[in-house]
Parts: sequence; structure tokens; C-alpha cells
Amino acid sequence: MKKKWIVVPCLLLFTTLGAFAATPEQQPKIAVDSATRMQTIDVLVARLNDHYVFPDKAKQAEAVLRQRQREGKYDAITDGEQLAKQLTADLAGVLHDQHLMVGFDPGLVPPDREVGPRPTTLAEWERIAPPEVRQRILASSLGVEKVDHLSPRIGYLELSGFPPPFLVTGKYAAAMDKLADTDALIVDLRNNHGGTPDGVTLLVSYFVDERTRVNDIWDRDTGVSTPHWTVDQLDGKRYGGKKPVLILTGPGTMSAGEDFAYTMQTLKRATLIGERTWGGAHPTRPFRLGDHFFAAIPGARTISPITHTNWEGVGVIPDVAATPDNALAVAKDMLQRRLQGTN
Repeated sequence: MKKKWIVVPCLLLFTTLGAFAATPEQQPKIAVDSATRMQTIDVLVARLNDHYVFPDKAKQAEAVLRQRQREGKYDAITDGEQLAKQLTADLAGVLHDQHLMVGFDPGLVPPDREVGPRPTTLAEWERIAPPEVRQRILASSLGVEKVDHLSPRIGYLELSGFPPPFLVTGKYAAAMDKLADTDALIVDLRNNHGGTPDGVTLLVSYFVDERTRVNDIWDRDTGVSTPHWTVDQLDGKRYGGKKPVLILTGPGTMSAGEDFAYTMQTLKRATLIGERTWGGAHPTRPFRLGDHFFAAIPGARTISPITHTNWEGVGVIPDVAATPDNALAVAKDMLQRRLQGTN
């Protein structure tokens, strides 16, 4: 089975693949005893108090977990998957944070020190990612699912994720080169499950004419807020800041997908069509809780320099409502009428 961390939609989806790689399909059954349950909860509470983006809410979560421990709620749980799901549900009831989760792995979870900071170059990533992970990721679409012309004047770009720039720069450059001759563009994020803020910043850079502040990310561990700016030098052709862009959204638009939609909307660079998005805005990293348990804990906040907030818990609200299965048709019709000068 795959480790859960790989499939958790979050802003740092691709950054920890080297540490939490896929495991063999067959693993020995792991029995969870009282000592394991206690250690898992103790370490979880400590990691939340040390790293969760809102310290006061971490204390609230601790109070709930300790109360349920005293009530014996976890005493009968001997299955690791079940314990992880129960702890995730209990935390969700307090924190309502889409990125926060507890995971179980029948293999061994590596120590936190082996995870280290997220890689920023291909060479760094290749050093920490196991060969099978490198092969699988590099052979994938890297989130660029489809690049097409819906008509001679309307382009279409479907994205399922936002990998870090060191993986996806070439893909974005090729896609934008192919779309440069269009007069309008539809970006389909209806099934976009996240990625990295740097990947979002890179793609936003293609849709502006001058250096633009995309967002700030405040990190609880350091107390530092880091501004993210668009990239000045791009490998592909810049689409520019004038041609119309429509973005398709829905409940399957998550994390970094929401980041791109929210940023383009707040910059008044795109019109969003579809349904409200997932609602997770906190960059996240994994922490080891024990040999077989880990937690994805949000430790930072994405903050728009325009709205001074983000989409956490509420999602990104589209400008034009449409069901996900009808959003593309609505967008195409809007652009056709606009390009014909009838709207």
C-alpha cells in the first residue's frame, strides 16, 4: 500500500516524497498495544504544541485528546489504521483544519531528522528520493494533464497538481509556448489536489506583465513571514496580463490549486467558474510519531497581500456559479461571446 502522506492533498505534496515513499503491497500485521497508543498520542500532542500554526488551538486539541484518553475511547483500538482515523477525526472536530491528519504505516516511518528541509533543486531531490520514487514522478505528467486548443482562439490547460519548479519548469514552459498564440485561456483546476507554493508562483508569473507579489507565508517555527514574488525570467512565452483567463474550480480543487485560483482572483487576473473549493490553505509537513505513525501538521499560513487572509475553512468562491460537469461549457461559451464582442 502507498503511504498516506503521498496522497494527502497539501501545499507541500511533492516535497517529502523522498522520505515517505511507497511501501510493498504486503506488510506484516502490526498490533497496536496500550504502550503504542500512549506514545502515539503523547508525541502527537507534543508536536501539535510545538508546531501547529495556531498554538492556542493546539492546546484545545490536547485537552480533547486527553479527555478521550481518560474516558478510554482509544483503549479497544488495536488496528493502526483505525487509531489513525480516529485521532484524525477527533482533531478535525476541534481544529477543522483540512490538512491535519494522522497516518499509519505498517512499514517503518523514518526519523524526522531524515526528512530534513524540503529540497529546492533537482539535485537535492534526487539525493533524498528513492530510485523508484524518482522514476515514478519523473515519468508522470507532473500535474500537466492536458494542453490543447478548444478553438483556434481559445486555449485549454488542465492541471492536477503544482510540483516544485525544479520538477515542472520545463513542462510549464512547453505548455505556455503551445498556448501563446491563443486569445483567451481556460485553466481547469477541478481535479487539482495541491502541490507547492513555489509551483503556484511560477505559473502565476506567466500571467502578469511586471514583478508581482503573489502572497506571504508566515511560519510558526521561525515567526518569519516570507513574501513570494513572481519570477522575472521565464523559460516559456509569457501569456501576459491582458488576455482573458477563466479558471474552473470545484470541491476537487485543493490546497495549491486553491492557492492559484485565489491568487489569480484577488489579482483580478482571472474569472473563476464552478463551485466552492476544498478549503485548505496551511502549508504542512510530516512528523514522526513512532515506528508506524506519523502526522501531517500545518505549521504555516498563506496570507494574501491584498485580502490579508486566505481561503482556509471557507474555500475559494467562484465568480460564476456552475456545476463542475458544466463549468467547461459555461467557460467556453463566455469566452466565445467575449471574443466575438457580444458580451
